[in-house]
Amino acid sequence: MLHYALVFFVIALIAAVFGFGGIAAGAVGIAKVLFFIFLILALVSFVMNMSRSRR
Repeated sequence: MLHYALVFFVIALIAAVFGFGGIAAGAVGIAKVLFFIFLILALVSFVMNMSRSRR
């Protein structure tokens, strides 16, 4: 999922360089959502792994 967030971020940067503001804003929005979903899933995975290792 982090890979897709980075891909959309790169698309946003390229679109911004060429002057496509609407596309860049949309790609940045998608990248932000995917990045935060990745962070939440990584945190949940970390907590679940820590709880399993203590048993």
